[in-house]
Amino acid sequence: MIDAHAHLDGCDEPPAFLVERARAVGVSRIVTIGTGIASCEAALAIADAEEGVVAALGIDPHRAGEADAKRIPELIDLLEHPAAVAVGEIGLDYFHDRAPRDVQRALFERQLEVASEVGLPVVIHTRDADDDTAAALASFAGPVILHCFSAPGLLETAAERGYYVSFAGNVTYPKAVPLRDAARVVAADRILAETDSPYLSPQPLRGKRNEPANVLHTLAVLAETRGIPVAALEAQIDRNASVAFGLPLP
Repeated sequence: MIDAHAHLDGCDEPPAFLVERARAVGVSRIVTIGTGIASCEAALAIADAEEGVVAALGIDPHRAGEADAKRIPELIDLLEHPAAVAVGEIGLDYFHDRAPRDVQRALFERQLEVASEVGLPVVIHTRDADDDTAAALASFAGPVILHCFSAPGLLETAAERGYYVSFAGNVTYPKAVPLRDAARVVAADRILAETDSPYLSPQPLRGKRNEPANVLHTLAVLAETRGIPVAALEAQIDRNASVAFGLPLP
């Protein structure tokens, strides 16, 4: 099993402990995420130190108004590292609006260009920005992973364009019926699972810090929602993540 999205550099415990606990329950691969230059450097250091960990590197929309947004050349250099498998998380966040929207869009579009230049997939953060996210991605030809999917309005676009749709622990929450409805109809070869650690712990552990081992709770709910055995969905998600991130097939 693979956790398609975790912030190992943002957890309270040493990454080695989290990776060990994940491996003990069968989560053998983790994509750790960089959200700014320092975070990207930390993600690569973790990937170098921990077997089964790879990194997605990007400058997230919350930092679009900060100095990191001007450090694209440094990001490009970091993406040359062999453990870098995607550009992300990048995108638009009109819910928190921590940076002007035109500034967010400019940073997003520049990083999409970078992903095209280096030939890597993108990991997308989008919140309350469906139309602008879809418009920005329209010309991007590489693989797209919609992280922590919470935008049912993008479901049709994702299906038409062949995007990967990744579900986090919030799909397990009692009121998350629209997310489970979406999880039911995503194509079998496009569904992924993630923790978004240390955030969004699944329902049985809600209120506690999340970690990669907990992706199994999300997997169980997704399997129940889709009406298939957990083992079958686990195998499918592992294959999907391998293809999406260009990793060796399990």
